[in-house]
Amino acid sequence: MDFALPESLRDYLAELDAFIDAEIVPLEQADDNIRFFDHRREDARTDWEHGGLPTAEWEALLGEARRRADAAGHFRYPFPAKFGGRDGSNLSMAIIREHLTTRGLGLHCDLQNEHSVVGNNIGLLLMLEYGTPEQQEEWVEGLAAGTKFFAFGITEPDHGSDATYMETTAVRDGDDWVISGEKTWNTGIHAAHRDIVFARTSGEPGDARGITAFLVDPQSPGFTVEEYLWTFNMPTDHAHVSLRDVRVPASALFGEEGRGLQVVQHFFNENRIRQAAASLGAAQYCINRAVAYANERAPFGKKLSTNQAIQFPLVDLHTRAAMARALIRETAWKMDTYGPFSASAEVSMCNYQANRLCCDAADQAMQVFGGRGYSRHEPFEHIYRHHRRYRITEGADEIQMRRVAGYLFGFMSGSAPKGVSGS
Repeated sequence: MDFALPESLRDYLAELDAFIDAEIVPLEQADDNIRFFDHRREDARTDWEHGGLPTAEWEALLGEARRRADAAGHFRYPFPAKFGGRDGSNLSMAIIREHLTTRGLGLHCDLQNEHSVVGNNIGLLLMLEYGTPEQQEEWVEGLAAGTKFFAFGITEPDHGSDATYMETTAVRDGDDWVISGEKTWNTGIHAAHRDIVFARTSGEPGDARGITAFLVDPQSPGFTVEEYLWTFNMPTDHAHVSLRDVRVPASALFGEEGRGLQVVQHFFNENRIRQAAASLGAAQYCINRAVAYANERAPFGKKLSTNQAIQFPLVDLHTRAAMARALIRETAWKMDTYGPFSASAEVSMCNYQANRLCCDAADQAMQVFGGRGYSRHEPFEHIYRHHRRYRITEGADEIQMRRVAGYLFGFMSGSAPKGVSGS
């Protein structure tokens, strides 16, 4: 078994760091842009007078970082070469995500909205997998460049983890579909060019089949943003939307009719492993910072690091990080080798363990730093608040554990999650 990183990936990480240092760090430091990352970050990013949405200045800065990354050949890294990418794998993306978040907060990889100079563009990956030739012609280039965006409408006010019980419906009317229902936590809808809305088109509540995905224009008559939900970590772009007889053409259907759950599961598996890697990197950053501080701070005439009460919690976190790293990389390799649904149990293990690890590491770093750690002059509160979200979104800890139990105890059969071909 060879656990060494491929030389090509090691070289790419060095190339990526050089780009960040030359292009992104100076941009972050220019024109007081550091206000988006220092103790003023939440206030600088949030338009409090307009629903708590991200400020125009903050989103413009993110856009400029994406533009520079795309021009340098980094933003499209995970995409096929014919679309300007480098054919990035799940394993390489997991390693890159960990590498970027281990650097800490910054314009190179902001945690709050999953911005990264190496695009984590699930919308494009889904378009390449499920889009028709006509849809790909319309959307691929904009998605690849980060100038067009898709939101994702699956969760409902009364249905989250129980997504197959969704109450949003779509009914065929001639050549069109008419969609009615509500979605919540509809992230990114304020800037989205299309919302991937999931609606039941056949079957009964709880059925895996009969859910269909549609590309819906948020400007369509009957599509209304009711409110933006303020969160533990502001700004917010998480909307509660209603769809009242929203009419879309048949060409808006995304993927196979009645098999929309496969689109959902594909999205979740691809994103959960990258999310786990990002949490691992952020956890390692917190551990590294706490260790360095403990070696510097010397109350009562001796360094904090000489105290076992400081050493042991960080040793435990560092060990957990090493174990998570091994499982994340093995799981990503399995996905590349045997298919995106081949390691669903392991993806869930990685996800809930890495997300818990990050919250624990941020909390311990606060403790080691004392009062300053609790302040916004250090990034730990921001890291904690963001990664605490990951313990709920895209499958809460308990749902991830339930999935693992399903495979472990035989309650879930087959090699693929519910709703996926072959399951």
